[in-house]
Amino acid sequence: MRLGIDASNIRSGGGVTHLDELLRAAEPQEFGFDQVIVWGCKSTLHVIEDRPWLCKAHEPLLDRALPARLYWQRFILDRLAHSAGCTVLFVPGGSYGGAFKPFVTMSQNMLPFESCEAGRFGFSWPRLRYHLLRLLQSSTFLRAQGVIFLSDYARKVVKGALNGEVARDVVIPHGVDTRFLCQPRKQKDISDYSPQNPFRILYVSIVNLYKHQWNVAEAVSRLRRTDLPVEVDFVGPSSPRALRRLKAVMTNADSPGEYIHYTGAVPFDQLHSTYHQADAFVFASSCENLPNILLEAMAAGLPIACSNQGPMPEILGDAGVYFNPEQPDEIAQALYSLVNDTSLRERCAWSAHEKAQQYSWSRCANETFDFLAQFDRRK
Repeated sequence: MRLGIDASNIRSGGGVTHLDELLRAAEPQEFGFDQVIVWGCKSTLHVIEDRPWLCKAHEPLLDRALPARLYWQRFILDRLAHSAGCTVLFVPGGSYGGAFKPFVTMSQNMLPFESCEAGRFGFSWPRLRYHLLRLLQSSTFLRAQGVIFLSDYARKVVKGALNGEVARDVVIPHGVDTRFLCQPRKQKDISDYSPQNPFRILYVSIVNLYKHQWNVAEAVSRLRRTDLPVEVDFVGPSSPRALRRLKAVMTNADSPGEYIHYTGAVPFDQLHSTYHQADAFVFASSCENLPNILLEAMAAGLPIACSNQGPMPEILGDAGVYFNPEQPDEIAQALYSLVNDTSLRERCAWSAHEKAQQYSWSRCANETFDFLAQFDRRK
């Protein structure tokens, strides 16, 4: 068998990371594939590691804007896949307008399928984009011979939106990079911390309207007003509107910048060090498919206060303290519980660390290629 991968709309962020890690861990020959062909833009193909069975096919049209990429996928990819002898096509980006069969796709974005979350963006281009993505991805999922979901939560929501009309589907979670793994350290009593040596709370994520960083900042401000020596570091890129909301709270609550810090983006290959320097982690997102950042914090052995929305309880289970991400009082209470209870922190850190080790890229690759191998157009 020969597998084709359409990476025409895999250009940055988690999509590129997923494809790179998947292929890095894969052993396609064990599942009957003698070759894997990836069609993509130059920057994406540059990231993917060379393998003896891998053919990286650069298509100049894929370096161009969206209309050119859609034209290539709709009118060129089918011919290329047939001439290359592909027996199945994998479309991890979730949108496919071509005619090749069989094809398997993947659901990686929940915002198009959660109207309340998309509604946070108001009358704007992002909201229109999510609406268009919902139309495109719904059509793709309904036509696909197979769909891969990343969590049971995502499967339930998307299939509910499609009235369950998916041919075949499976849940295959991503893995977590082993460099994030760090054995939980011994938890210290809060009395061992001080304003000069504060208890460091970390929140890694893009600053966006469904991530609620401003509510976390307000919650930490309330803890400081009770004389708890805590600080919070926000790490990640930002959208302008959400960053303005965060900075407004920062200015109002901590104008000198003593205990609320926004660092901005940290290169992915250095991010594990950021986790390893923190004392606890907070995750306040209200919309996720499979929260890779939460998995990274779990692997890093950090005690976690977490949003009770979306798939977060499915992933973290009983290894965290939960809150409503839109309620600063609840966030403050969850953080207060962690900060003041050494044994709770110890239990949560070890339990989360153990759960994170279930999410390996080798497992993800094996389960993905096993599923893809079930769709052989010659059968």
